Amino acid sequence: MRNTTKITAAVLVTGALTLGLSACGSDKGDTKAKASDPLVVAATPVPHAEVLNYIKDNLAKKEGLNLEVKEFTDYVQPNNATEDGSVDANYFQTVPYLEDFNKKNGTHLKSVAVVHLEPLGLYSEKFKKLDDLKKGGTIALPNDADNESRALRFLASTGIIGLKKGAEATATPQDIAKNPKDLQFKEVEAAQTPRSLQDVDGAVINGNYAIGADLNPAKDALALESTKGNAYNNVLAVKAGNENDPRVKKLAKLLTSPEVKKFIEDKYKGSVLPSF
Repeated sequence: MRNTTKITAAVLVTGALTLGLSACGSDKGDTKAKASDPLVVAATPVPHAEVLNYIKDNLAKKEGLNLEVKEFTDYVQPNNATEDGSVDANYFQTVPYLEDFNKKNGTHLKSVAVVHLEPLGLYSEKFKKLDDLKKGGTIALPNDADNESRALRFLASTGIIGLKKGAEATATPQDIAKNPKDLQFKEVEAAQTPRSLQDVDGAVINGNYAIGADLNPAKDALALESTKGNAYNNVLAVKAGNENDPRVKKLAKLLTSPEVKKFIEDKYKGSVLPSF
């Protein structure tokens, strides 16, 4: 059973006050939080909250870190909560997603530690091989801009589609230049892509949502994103100005420790890859 803390109103007020004090700190981002204060971290359930709960149960006490984990099942609320001070940090996203979110929402989030990679995969309940996809079939894609363009670049790398030259970084289905199987694309919320499998011929699913749906990326994917030169590492993020919070520094150290590396390798067996 996961040992995830439910956040009380008192804790939320404490988090807001902590961030409010941080805004009055020095230019070096010095917060006035006490080292003994809880560090509330937002995370999606798998693997992020599992990794954090491993740290909470096995490593945090020795480092003097009072860690609390708050789970979210989407990619929007954790960033909003970090920005408004409801939580102190989050661990769920890639740097490109973080940068796109800041640009579109006027938030001020920064990465403070690179932790792991979750390979994107193409899954199907109807077919066992990529070549088996039928002409005119439907593929579900994550509907947020960053994950959708990543998914389309991934599909292009398999050869089943081709993208317009120069459109790769911000690709949408309208940027598909070659589509020999005449595939159709259905945009759905990233968290819902596993559920969409029963209604489509295939779905591009983020690694954490695949694992949460009892899919094994290393075994079940028709095709899997390469880890080589991949910019989509998952990071620990805070609101700008809180990078030097001693509690955040402790967590960053633990997230990139040999113990966590072994935990990730043993538990996820290649479905999640340490990036340090």
